[in-house]
Amino acid sequence: MAAKGAHGSHLKIESELERCRAEGHWDRMPELVRQMQALAVPGGGGSRRTFPSALLTSLDTGDFGKLLLAEALLEQCLKENNANIKDSIPLLEKNEPKINEARDYLSSILNHGKLSPQFMCEAMLILGKLHYVEGSYRDAISMYARAGIDDMSVENKPLYQMRLLAEAFVIKGSTFFPVELARYLCSLSPALYSFQHASSFGGQRSCRGGLSLERLPNSIASRHRLTEREEEVITCFERASWIAQVFLQELEKVTNNTSRHLKGSHPVDYELTYFLEAALQSAYVTNLKKGNIVKGMRELREVLRTVETKATQNFKVMAAKHLAGVLLHSLSEECYWSPLSQPLPEFMSKEENSFIMQALRKPHLYEGDNLYCPKDNIEEALLLLLISESMATRDVVLSRTPEQEQDRAVSLRNAAAIYDLLSITLGRRGQYVMLSECLERALKFACGEFHLWYQVALSMVACGKSAYAVSLLRECVKLRPSDPTVPLMAAKVCIGSLHWLEEAECFAMMVIDLGEEAGEFLSKGYLALGLTYSLQATDATLKCKQDELQRKALQTLERAQQLAPDDPQVILYVSLQLAFVRQISSAMEQLQKALKLCRDDANALHLLALLFSAQKHYQHALDVINMAITEYPENFNLLFTKVKLEQVLKGPEEALVTCRQMLRLWQTLYNFSQMGGLEKDGSFGEGLTLKKQSGIHLTLPDAHDADSGSRRASSIAASRLEEAMSELTMPSSVLKQGPMQLWTTLEQIWLQAAELFMEQQHLKEAGFCIQEAAGLFPTSHSVLYMRGRLAEMKGSLEEAKQLYKEALTVNPDGVRIMHSLGLMLSRLGHTCLGQKVLRDAVERQSTCHEAWQGLGEVLQAQGQGEAAIDCFLTALELEASSPVLPFSIIPREL
Repeated sequence: MAAKGAHGSHLKIESELERCRAEGHWDRMPELVRQMQALAVPGGGGSRRTFPSALLTSLDTGDFGKLLLAEALLEQCLKENNANIKDSIPLLEKNEPKINEARDYLSSILNHGKLSPQFMCEAMLILGKLHYVEGSYRDAISMYARAGIDDMSVENKPLYQMRLLAEAFVIKGSTFFPVELARYLCSLSPALYSFQHASSFGGQRSCRGGLSLERLPNSIASRHRLTEREEEVITCFERASWIAQVFLQELEKVTNNTSRHLKGSHPVDYELTYFLEAALQSAYVTNLKKGNIVKGMRELREVLRTVETKATQNFKVMAAKHLAGVLLHSLSEECYWSPLSQPLPEFMSKEENSFIMQALRKPHLYEGDNLYCPKDNIEEALLLLLISESMATRDVVLSRTPEQEQDRAVSLRNAAAIYDLLSITLGRRGQYVMLSECLERALKFACGEFHLWYQVALSMVACGKSAYAVSLLRECVKLRPSDPTVPLMAAKVCIGSLHWLEEAECFAMMVIDLGEEAGEFLSKGYLALGLTYSLQATDATLKCKQDELQRKALQTLERAQQLAPDDPQVILYVSLQLAFVRQISSAMEQLQKALKLCRDDANALHLLALLFSAQKHYQHALDVINMAITEYPENFNLLFTKVKLEQVLKGPEEALVTCRQMLRLWQTLYNFSQMGGLEKDGSFGEGLTLKKQSGIHLTLPDAHDADSGSRRASSIAASRLEEAMSELTMPSSVLKQGPMQLWTTLEQIWLQAAELFMEQQHLKEAGFCIQEAAGLFPTSHSVLYMRGRLAEMKGSLEEAKQLYKEALTVNPDGVRIMHSLGLMLSRLGHTCLGQKVLRDAVERQSTCHEAWQGLGEVLQAQGQGEAAIDCFLTALELEASSPVLPFSIIPREL
């Protein structure tokens, strides 16, 4: 009975020793060694009592205990000096007594030679690791060669031996690379490869060198020998990776089984050691560093297909991020091959065909039928990043306690790297709505993190959520008040899509208030402020206010030009502002400077054509427009101006040909949007191959304000009202798909064609065109106005008057509507009311020569000859410098 009890105790202790060595419970090792030595039975009379499986006698129990204690001391020392190990700083014997004690134990074991070959081999593996952490890299390699690790097998071996062997292979590896693997990965994109655990294989901290074979000098090695040793390094890393994955899978299986047998026990999460983490990463990182994209991607895909364990969850997030980076950075869509297909032959011919062929036990992989397979590199990268994002955001550290500050910073850095890659991936497909939804999820843990807040704000700008974007940018300004780019971006959004001019002025002043701290952006601050004043002048209803704001705008823009005399954008807007105040010659001089700096700018060429038309050089203007359209064939702004020039120079027949071309272009854009190339908000993807940036982003003439082409506040409100009313009056089955700006463009094309038909007296065709436009926006002020003109030409004056009134109700600042309504009232005998409407028109836009002409006609009909003459003279003077379309058709934006 006593012998049977002792045998059971031996088994229990031996099992516990193996478990602690596998799971890393090194603090329990001294007590277990004492218990083992207490149970040791002395041998006698030529017969020896042994441990059931360890084959340890009383003579070698002491050496076996030394082996266990040496390993425990070494692992505890490595844990205490984890930062130095990651930075490849050797551990000095004089500073680490545990290292010295472990060396003494291991040297004693090897000198005695009493242990079985299995445990002697383990002692060599442990001593090899000790040599490495001391910086004795040749001794480490020699010890592994003495142990014969190349011929070792992991079949039917304890788990801890798998760990020792994986660590041995990864230490043996990394032979001949003078530049660190980490440095290679960081060179792909420093912002995208900040790793949670920076090892010599995948991190950015080991700037002092790699592992042992990497440290051996290779200056005397021949080229042939160098190639052989590089292949040996790859083989070591591949074996280390596979063995480490098998070890972690088997360890989790054993741990789960143990916890199920012990009621109330929960499996403890295994923390990856530095060497195991390096083993998991080394193979694919080395292949990528060498330029072996095929082998590197194959390694990464194999790693991601292995059955996951709790210990490898963070590592798989990192691996997925790396693979996504390779797919985006190193592989085009034409060269892509799916995980279930073979790469192109030319890829395989450039890389060695050698792959790990040893009969190693492979880790378990996820398998099944009907598995999803990506079709291109962007799709695979997106899938990887979405999986990584879900895992990274789940594990992010939310606590802001000082104890967890470093962990929180690391988790935020990992999440930010994933979101950066997501921005690149989704941005290439124009999927900004999806990107904004992903980035919004980051706000829950991004308190005080400028980068993530700014990324969210930019995504909101891209997907058209401008008001939300400005709110986010305000928070970004608080987080980084000295950065001038943030308020500039906010001013850009306020000036552009929102037309929040007061807010834009405040943001521009923030940049100007920074003074010299703003650096090169100070001129942009003055540019933003000048554009704001210019737009406010367009919106102003009193002439005195308009004149004051125009003067301030010109002074501010000239100040921007003084700060940045070679900035073509600043010079362009100085020229545009001079054009607004009808200083045509000065505007032309400034524009010539801008064109010398940027010859193919669409807005500069457009303004040049308008200035030529203001000087009545219509042929020169048309030549410039045709040249610009050659560079920007899809720019509707240029095409509408071409129609006006052709109408003046060649007649309506030629202009109608251009209208037909615009309809075909619109159809192309619409078809592209239906294929998913355009999001609902008007974002463009990559699918449309155009020579220059699409003009659909530009302000369209007459789309919002028939008089000036500018997006003044009243016209924006009118367009939103029209859109809402159109949706109410339109059947749900024919609701417009695609960006709204695309449909407003189509409306203006039809109305432009109707105007040309009316000039030809083809009223039936004009009616058809107006009907097409009304089908899109039945309550549009532009549609109502054109219906009024058509009724007027047909002789239905009362109907025309009513339609003009409805149009003016929708857009109360429409000068062209006021002009037509004033003349109509005068024709119907309401001369006083007509005069009042026309005076409002000239007060609203003092440079409109048609309104002055109409007011003169009404005054003349009333017998006020002198006043009428003044109006005619003013109209004549203004008409001499009036372009075919208002100068405000040129978009004023940062």
